[in-house]
Amino acid sequence: MQLGTYSMGIGDRFGLQGKAQLRALQMAAREGITITPVWNKSNREHELVHSEPIDTRLAAEEAVRETGWGTPWFLDADHISRANVDRFIEHCNFFTLDVSDYIGRKAPEEDTKRFLRSNAPLVDSKSSPDLPDLTEGLLQTVAEKYLYAVMEAAELYTYIHAHKKDFICEVSMDETDTPQTPGELFLILKALSDYGVPVNTIAPKFSGRFNKGVDYIGDIEYFAQEFEQDLLVVREAKKQFSLPPDLKISIHSGSDKFSLYPVIGRLIRKYDEGIHLKTAGTTWLEELAGLALGNEDGLELAKRIYIKALDRVDELIQPYRTVIDIKREHLPPAEKVYHWSGEEFAAALRHEPRNPSFNPDFRQLLHVAYKIAAEYSNIYTQNVRANEKVIGELVTDNLYNKHIRKLFLNK
Repeated sequence: MQLGTYSMGIGDRFGLQGKAQLRALQMAAREGITITPVWNKSNREHELVHSEPIDTRLAAEEAVRETGWGTPWFLDADHISRANVDRFIEHCNFFTLDVSDYIGRKAPEEDTKRFLRSNAPLVDSKSSPDLPDLTEGLLQTVAEKYLYAVMEAAELYTYIHAHKKDFICEVSMDETDTPQTPGELFLILKALSDYGVPVNTIAPKFSGRFNKGVDYIGDIEYFAQEFEQDLLVVREAKKQFSLPPDLKISIHSGSDKFSLYPVIGRLIRKYDEGIHLKTAGTTWLEELAGLALGNEDGLELAKRIYIKALDRVDELIQPYRTVIDIKREHLPPAEKVYHWSGEEFAAALRHEPRNPSFNPDFRQLLHVAYKIAAEYSNIYTQNVRANEKVIGELVTDNLYNKHIRKLFLNK
C-alpha cells in the first residue's frame, strides 16, 4: 500500500463529518495538492463514545460514496497496543503502533548486546553530511532507552501481519517526556529496520507543547531546526536501511498548530519529503461551534455540554493530561455561558487568535468534553443532523483554510 506524499488524519469523534472533510481535500486537489485521507480513531475514543471500528469504516465508506472520492483512503487504528488491537484488525488498513509506554524499559541483555555489536560500525562514521554525529554514547542511550520499545513495535507488527498482509504501519513515540534527538531518531529507525518493522510513518516527540486544539507553545526557530534535521535523518535512513521508500514524519496533535504550518510546509517542499498530520480533534470542535450557531436546540445542547464539563474537569482531562494545559481561572462560569448567544459561544470556541473573544482554555476543555456529548447519545446526533449545513460549512472551512492552505499552499 502507498500512503502518498501528503496525508491527513481526518477522523472525527462521532463519524458525522466525513463528507465535509472530504470536500476540503477536494478543494485542495483543485489547487494541485493531493492529500490522502485517513480516518483515525483510537481505542480510547471508541471507549468514550461507545463506538466500534466498523462504525468508523461505514461512516467513511458513506462519505467516499456520496462525495465521489476516487483516490485511496485509509482507516487508522490509532494508538493501539497488543491489549486492544484485535477489535481493529478486520476493519483497518493503517495501524499506529503506540510504544511510548515502553520507552525507558530495559531490553533483555542479549538483545542489547546484539544491537550494540551490529551497529558499532555506525559510530563515528559520517556517511552523510546531513547526519548528526553518531557516537558510542548515543548508541548506548538508544539501546537503553528505546530498544525495548522497538521490540514491542516489532512484536505488535508481527501479530498484525499474521492476520493482515497489507497495511500502513506507523510507530508512535510522541507521548513521552523528552523529545528524541535527530541522532536518536536515526538509530531508532535503524533498530526498526533491524527488527523487520517496515515503518511507513514515524511519530517522534518534538520540543515544545503540542496541546490539543490550540497553537504550538515553544520556540518556533528551534522547532524549525529540529524538524529540518529530522527530515534529513528520515531521508538518509531510507537510503541506508531496509525501510519503505515512502517513510515520512507524522505529527500527532497536529491540528491548529498555525504558527508551525509555514515552517513545516517550507521544509517539506525544500526537501521534497512527505508529511502525515493528525487533525481529528479540531473537527469535533467545529461541530460544537456549528451547534451553537445553528438552531436554539443546538445552542442549548452546546451550553449543557460545557456546563457539565465544568463540573467534571478532572475526569475529562485525566486521559489527556500530557497534552492539555487549562488555566481554570480563565474558564467562564456556567451562569455567564448560560446567557451567551450562539455567536458569543462560537467566538470563544473557534480558533481565531485575533478575535478578542477567543478563549483557549474554554476550547481545550471542550476538546476533551466529547465524552459528555456521547452521553446525550441520539439527542446529540439528531441535533448535529438538524444543523448539518452550518456545521458542514464550518468543518470544511476550518480544514481547508486554516490547515491545508497554511501548510501546503503557504497562504
